[in-house]
Amino acid sequence: MVEVRPITEADRGVWRDLWRGYLEFYESGVPEEVYASTFTRLLSAEPYDPCGFIAWEGGEAVGLVHYMEHRHCWKEANVCYLQDLFAPPKARGQGVGRALIEAVYAEADRRGFGAVYWLTADDNAEARKLYDRIAKKTPFIKYQR
Repeated sequence: MVEVRPITEADRGVWRDLWRGYLEFYESGVPEEVYASTFTRLLSAEPYDPCGFIAWEGGEAVGLVHYMEHRHCWKEANVCYLQDLFAPPKARGQGVGRALIEAVYAEADRRGFGAVYWLTADDNAEARKLYDRIAKKTPFIKYQR
């Protein structure tokens, strides 16, 4: 049974390991100071700082999700951007991703967000199978400078 709960100070080490795994999955990385500042912001009470959940199963951390609230010009209610979602390979296919997304959905409902959305890589076929079942794919393409 997967248990999902908010990230706490006691999770620093397991959070870092999970987030490193996520970044490596996308062939990326961040400097040490970004690990520190991100974790600090995850624990902050500031309204627009990121928040997060960790999934646990049998006493082991098996996934994480980061999300953040922001304003939206097309809606009166703020919306929720689900930024990072990760389960290590050994935990995939066991409901971890779904449990984490559903935790964000529940928090979004509780806080009255107008929508929850996220991005993924076009070639992230395994994750997209789940996303196609629990969300609506949009026709938008991301551009970045």
